[in-house]
Amino acid sequence: MSETPIDARTERTPWRAIVFLSFAAFASQAMVRVTDPLLPQIAQDIGTTVGAASIVVTAYGLAHGITQGISSPLGDRFRKYRLVGILAALTALMTLACGFATDLQTLTLARLGCGMTAGMIIPLGMAFVGDVVPYERRQSVLGRFLTGQITGLVSGQIAGGVLGDFFGWRSVFFLLAALFALTSILIFLEIRRDPSVVKPATDADGGMSLADGYRAVFTERWPRIVIFAAFLEGALMFGTFAYVGADLNIRLGLSFSAVGAVLAAFGVGGLLYVASVKLLVRHLGERRMVLTGSVLLCAGYLALAFGHHWAIAFGAIVITSLGFYMVHNTLQVHATQMSPQARATAVGVFSSALYLGMSADVAAAAPFFDRLGALPIYLTAAFVFPLLALCLASLLKKREGV
Repeated sequence: MSETPIDARTERTPWRAIVFLSFAAFASQAMVRVTDPLLPQIAQDIGTTVGAASIVVTAYGLAHGITQGISSPLGDRFRKYRLVGILAALTALMTLACGFATDLQTLTLARLGCGMTAGMIIPLGMAFVGDVVPYERRQSVLGRFLTGQITGLVSGQIAGGVLGDFFGWRSVFFLLAALFALTSILIFLEIRRDPSVVKPATDADGGMSLADGYRAVFTERWPRIVIFAAFLEGALMFGTFAYVGADLNIRLGLSFSAVGAVLAAFGVGGLLYVASVKLLVRHLGERRMVLTGSVLLCAGYLALAFGHHWAIAFGAIVITSLGFYMVHNTLQVHATQMSPQARATAVGVFSSALYLGMSADVAAAAPFFDRLGALPIYLTAAFVFPLLALCLASLLKKREGV
């Protein structure tokens, strides 16, 4: 089976098609954290507690994570670009349902549906880029793709705060639904303009069955370690971060607009990482990247736990984000190489584990937040994440010695 995609053998890069995929990735990533600053408002409107309302975060993360586990293998059997267009249209409908939900159960089911459709978009987009961009140019293109995702994450948090503050939490979902619908239209117009974007990705498209792909991933020890580390990383980072917005609103008294602006600091940290990644890799290497990143994340969550001003929270989130991406990128690189014979499946399972970890921790932390606030949640992440990093650095050192 040839590993070289057909389009990647040519010099032509379908930039317009990739830009439209970036729009889809922007919208998909905006969905991930958009409800964080809205939880107090949703809880008040529906008549429940913030902890109970956090089920909308858990439901989305759970669906998003499970779906990513199957998205890449499906992309090897169906035309990736067309599939993204279909998924964007379906996500628009499910997001619209979120805006019209009148009770927590309906909203939870709609968010579950959003996760099932939007969760497949980014892995499929990255796989498409891998198909059509030669390896020597792929890193820079994927770097731009990552910038789009981070921008979507920031925009989702800002929109969740500002629009929720001025127009109510439902307006946020209506805007996102329109964005997904527009993206779907642009993708299908591009397919009509350039049918080559839906050509088969490889000479032997669909050569490995789904069962063979999963078997290749889970029978080896190192892939299992990387996947489990991603699960814990998702739990300790994003499971904790889901409560930052509510904590800033309740404990510091920030408005929803201010909460959205402060949470946008996570994107600032991500963009700072993108700008400095080459320098960091050159001077630190993998193991020290992991250890340094864990120290930064620990410091960030401690500052969130004991800080009493929005400026401290903003700086803490920047530091936390930078530390997270230093660890996460190291794991992500290994995810792309841990099962070369089933690379697409491996990356999908890795992404799935990250979101399942987030969902598990959000659910587990909910009763603690309602009774004790965010302090014990912050402290748990601050002290357990460095332990995970120490174990990971030790395992990386052993692999280097192999």
